[in-house]
Amino acid sequence: MAIGLVLVIEGVLYGGLPNLARRLAAEVLSMPEQAMRVAGLFAMALGVAIVWLVRG
Repeated sequence: MAIGLVLVIEGVLYGGLPNLARRLAAEVLSMPEQAMRVAGLFAMALGVAIVWLVRG
């Protein structure tokens, strides 16, 4: 189910807002590796917390 929701969100981004997707991709390419690492770890922790809260 989670993979399906990710695909829906990405589909909306790429299908409905392609210019925004291009700008976001350009931003990611220009980010320093350490900032990407921190953002990825933060997103992972947030995702685990949301799943933990929803599953109770």
